[in-house]
Amino acid sequence: MDYRNLGASGLKVPALSFGAGTFGGSGPLFGAWGNSDATEARRLVDICLEAGVNLFDTADVYSNGASEQVLGEAMKGRRDAVLISTKTSLPMGDGPNDAGSSRSRLIKAVEDALRRLGTDYIDLLQLHAFDAATPIEEVLSTLDRLVRAGKLRYVGVSNFSGWQVMKSLGLADRYGYPRYVANQVYYSLVGRDYEWELMPLGLDQGVGALVWSPLGWGRLTGKIRRGQKLPEKSRLHDTASFGPPVDDEHLYRVVDALDVVAEETGKTIPQIAINWLLQRPTVASVIIGARNEEQLRQNLGAVGWSLTPDQMKILDTASEVTAPYPYFPYRRQEGFARLNPPAV
Repeated sequence: MDYRNLGASGLKVPALSFGAGTFGGSGPLFGAWGNSDATEARRLVDICLEAGVNLFDTADVYSNGASEQVLGEAMKGRRDAVLISTKTSLPMGDGPNDAGSSRSRLIKAVEDALRRLGTDYIDLLQLHAFDAATPIEEVLSTLDRLVRAGKLRYVGVSNFSGWQVMKSLGLADRYGYPRYVANQVYYSLVGRDYEWELMPLGLDQGVGALVWSPLGWGRLTGKIRRGQKLPEKSRLHDTASFGPPVDDEHLYRVVDALDVVAEETGKTIPQIAINWLLQRPTVASVIIGARNEEQLRQNLGAVGWSLTPDQMKILDTASEVTAPYPYFPYRRQEGFARLNPPAV
């Protein structure tokens, strides 16, 4: 397993990490992802650790805390061997203080997560969404307090816009609060919006990417193809509306390119899609999920080899889309490009 620094921090994380959203799954979204109990979860953790995958990502909102609880049970007796990443800020109830990143909410959310995980510290806490109603200074000062108390080691964000991340980093520098070192982002061959603004920001500011849904919300499994019906067991039947939209023709074009590379490499389409991500700038770790041992072992096959430059180009070309304003002139017009060379 390759290990990389998480952003500008000294924390080493594995190139592949495990997403525990399938643990204890319930409800229309998380129940469709999977519902591993503590026994099955412990087996999946065993396989991960054997392969060098020691970072496990979850969130309080995953199955209303059940994912954290099952992960905690699976980690018993080996806390020092693993890194735990969790997230908070999304609603955990209907009360006025059951959502967001206020001082009150963050302190309670961290205490609740520690209890469910059965640990006294969290290696990485990420804010799951930007809270526009709470001053950023209040958020950062609370995170600083929790880091100083030893309850958090590092902090990051997820699903923030570029200006939200940059303003937070500027205020952290001004007041000496902990900087965000991680940005958990949606990034895949059928979802490259991360590249327009957040990737250049990550390069400039030392914020590493933890990639969620590297297979485009289950679309890059090799089972979804032009002219064929959606497989009966696909979770897209129940969850497509929850995830990022993808134009069908764009998806088919990418799958066609993946087929070409699969023929050359002998690798599966998911393995190629993940390996492509591992060669992109700022990517510290790609979060893989699995409902069972077979899926996990297949995804672990995405490391230990590399796509060639020509294969990367095939995939880059097939997955490229027109950048939104104000970014497209910098890709298309020479004068703009000379002033701002692309990050990728």
